[in-house]
This record gives sequence, structure tokens and C-alpha cells, in this order.
Amino acid sequence: MRRFTLEATDWLLAQDVKLLVLACNTATARALDAVRERSTVPVVGVVRPGAVAAASATRSGTVGVIATAGTVESGAYPSAIVEAAPGTHVAQLACPELVPMVEAGILEGRRAESVLRAYLEPLVEGNPGIDTLLLGCTHYPLLRTVIEAIVGRGVAVVDSAFTTALAVEDLLDALAARARPDHDPRHRVATTGSVDAFVGVASGLFGERLPSVEAARIEPAGAIP
Repeated sequence: MRRFTLEATDWLLAQDVKLLVLACNTATARALDAVRERSTVPVVGVVRPGAVAAASATRSGTVGVIATAGTVESGAYPSAIVEAAPGTHVAQLACPELVPMVEAGILEGRRAESVLRAYLEPLVEGNPGIDTLLLGCTHYPLLRTVIEAIVGRGVAVVDSAFTTALAVEDLLDALAARARPDHDPRHRVATTGSVDAFVGVASGLFGERLPSVEAARIEPAGAIP
């Protein structure tokens, strides 16, 4: 993960970007410091914005986190949440079925509800003080409607992707780096994998809003710090 993240970083920096977002919780947890050392532009990870939002949202002092196994194993979220709000209890749960489910386009219905209940009900019932649930993977917001229905109104659902977008907006303002009002923006989408496979998944999520997709040919990273 660390090496691949740095290879992707090198490719993105070669595109003359003005800011870099590690839009993956596992990559942020495992490689953020290395990316910042390598980057010539500001770098934003997704863990801290989500952690700060969760720490601010909880009233009971008990936060649930659902994430990939890699993110849970890193301990990044408990560390960041407790740093933001000392004394907070963090209950984590790895949910390995969710990313494949999202990428298969299963975002609602009986299957999505069954899989999510199997994860969420034991987490909430085993930690009765949970009043905030942090979605610690950028795939999970696509399941938010089902998640909120399962955990109920008494649990605030915090989206690390949304809070990161707000952090990026604030940083661009601080750097006076927003695009000019007369600038005509365009979106470039690139994948390091199969373009056809990517389009098959992404078009189901974004429909006609999906721009053309290009193949990114990344080179082996140099020395890994």
C-alpha cells in the first residue's frame, strides 16, 4: 500500500496539481507522512477531518468507527479522535464486505441491509454509549441511507469524505488558490487498473456525469522513506 501510494503520488504531481488529497483512509493511515515528505504541494488526508468531526459530534464520549481492515489495524482513527477529544472511547469494526459490495453497485435493498445489519447491530449493541458513527472509508457514504436507517436517529453518522472536502475548500481559501471565476474547469479521471472495469463500476454510480477515463501508467517509486 505504501509503495503503490507513493507511485500514484508521483504520477499526480507530474500532472501539475496544486493540492493533493489522499482520498483513501487506508492510504492516509499508512502513507500520509511519506507522501507529505515527497510532495511539492500541500497534502490533505481523510483521517483527521473525519476524526475531528466525530469528536465534535459526540455527546456521550463514545464513537463507533467502521472501516477497512487496514485502517482499523493502523489505529489511526482512535489516535486522531482521542487527540481531538481526550477521554473519548472509540469502538472500531472492520467491514471487509462493504467495499466489494459498493463496487458491485449494491447500495440498497435486501442484500445491502442484511450485510450492514450484520456489522452494525453488534457494534451498537455491544457499545451502548455510541451516539456517533464515523464512516471511515470513502466508499461507505454511498451506503449512508441504509446505515442511518439501521442505527437510528439517536446516532449521528459522520462522513469522512464530506468533512475532507470541507477541509480542502478551507485550505484552498487559505492559500488563495481557488480557480478564478472566469476559469472553465474540467475533470480528468484516470485509473491505474482496467479502464473498462473502472467505467463499468463508476458509470453505475455517476451516470452521465462521468467524464472520459484515461489509463495512468505509473512508474516504480524511488526510495521509500
